[in-house]
Order: sequence, then structure tokens, then C-alpha cells
Amino acid sequence: MNSSQNVQDLPQKMVVCVGAVVLRDLKVLFVRQTYGERLKGSWTLPWGLVRVKDSIGRPEAPEDAAIREALEEGGVVAEIEGLLGVQYRPSPKTGEPRLYLLFSCRHVSGEPKPDNLETDKVAYFSLEGLEDLGEPIDKFCEWLACRVLRGEHHVIPPEPKGPYCPQLAFL
Repeated sequence: MNSSQNVQDLPQKMVVCVGAVVLRDLKVLFVRQTYGERLKGSWTLPWGLVRVKDSIGRPEAPEDAAIREALEEGGVVAEIEGLLGVQYRPSPKTGEPRLYLLFSCRHVSGEPKPDNLETDKVAYFSLEGLEDLGEPIDKFCEWLACRVLRGEHHVIPPEPKGPYCPQLAFL
């Protein structure tokens, strides 16, 4: 922004969403959503919005949001292995611009457990398990999980020693 611009002249900001592809024994964590016109009753990856401030008032990093969502929606502690990718998609309901950051995660501890607010079922699924599920699955989440389970993906690992340490860089 240069000195002749006013804050109100800047474009609107984009919402940042995160998704966690949590792997355990060649299976991916899925949660069944309890809300939303489009996703209620559908299986998805744990996902959500990056908060402006975390629980102690700091700006929330996207990778921290992904870990939080895995714990809140799926009941498991996960660890970031790297960035899987980026997807731009406007909100189907409002058209609001959204940028999705998709993280590859490793299961650390805990057993899958729904929060009974946003999710009512949680399970790890193999590739065959997803194919045989017989319940609605969000098509993007299914596509992404299947790619990961088939090894058709790349992971950009975190670089903890970047110039903005302790924030991670994915390069």
C-alpha cells in the first residue's frame, strides 16, 4: 500500500480455510458433518477456517488451524508433515472468495471421536473402505484422500529455520 491509498480502497480480504489429511496405517481420517445445507450428513476431511486469533489471543497459523480441526472434529492429535496443496474455491453459498490450504498430517495419539456438535461420526478409511462406504462423501475430500492413498501427491515439508522463525515456511 502506498501513501496515497486509504484502507477502504484496499480490496476485501479472502477467507483462509484449512484441511487436514491425517494418515494412520494407510488410512485417512474422515468426519461426518452435522450441519450445513450442502455437507450435513456427508463425510469430509477435518477442515475449517483459520481464526484471526487463537485461544490465547495470537494470530492463528494455518498449520495450527489444521491440527486444531483434527482434534476438535476428529478427536485425534496430529502432526503436520507438510503442505499438500492449495485450492481456490468461492463459497458455494455466498460466492465469498476462499483459499484452502491442505496439509498432510500424521496421527500422533488419540482414538477417533466425534465432537457431537460439528461431527457425529469419525473413522479412518482405507482406499477400499472409501469405495465401499455407501454414504455421501464430499467429492473434493474423497478425490484428495484417494490421491494421497494411491501415492499420487507431493508433500512440501515444513522448513522450521526460515527467516520468519518460529513460523514455518513450506518451500
